[in-house]
Amino acid sequence: SDGYLVRLSIRTELGDNAYKWNDSEMFFFRASMAFAMRSFTGDQTYDVSNIVVCNVTERISFWIVVTSPSNNSQLIPKYMVEKAIRKSRNRINNAFLLTDQTLEFLGINPTLAAPLQYDTPPWLIAFGVVIGVVCAGIIIMLFTSFIHRMRAKNKHSEDEEEVEGRVTGNGIMCETLNGKDGFNKRGFCDDDRFTKL
Repeated sequence: SDGYLVRLSIRTELGDNAYKWNDSEMFFFRASMAFAMRSFTGDQTYDVSNIVVCNVTERISFWIVVTSPSNNSQLIPKYMVEKAIRKSRNRINNAFLLTDQTLEFLGINPTLAAPLQYDTPPWLIAFGVVIGVVCAGIIIMLFTSFIHRMRAKNKHSEDEEEVEGRVTGNGIMCETLNGKDGFNKRGFCDDDRFTKL
């Protein structure tokens, strides 16, 4: 009543890469269980001899019980063994390249992996990205408005220079003939537009 039935499905998990279950693998399993008991209880006196295996079948299933390090005839209560297995379940599975479904401790439900804990919360990363985009947008808007202002100022000063260049000797503005076809001779300026006789 203080034991657990263990069932392994090595070929199901590993396929053609499956290893052969032998006495060395059984010793490794018992050592893994001793590790689990040491890890859970903090008692470093648990040894392979405290993990008793019985009723081994060819399809790799067997019963295990754990005895007390101080008294080999005293069994460790089932609930303590279950807690030790739960605590080290992932390490035991990884040691044999198996999962909770292919390394079964009947009577102990598979454990869920602890949720991932990030150093920086994801919401903080998203917030930082949004703030960065907003700041970049503000900087781009300021920069483009500054450039437009500078261009407008330069265009205004060029227009003033162009206007100053069109003034004739008597201070009266002449229209340029840039838009007309043909050759422009400045000696024959049409001055009668400005003075009426």
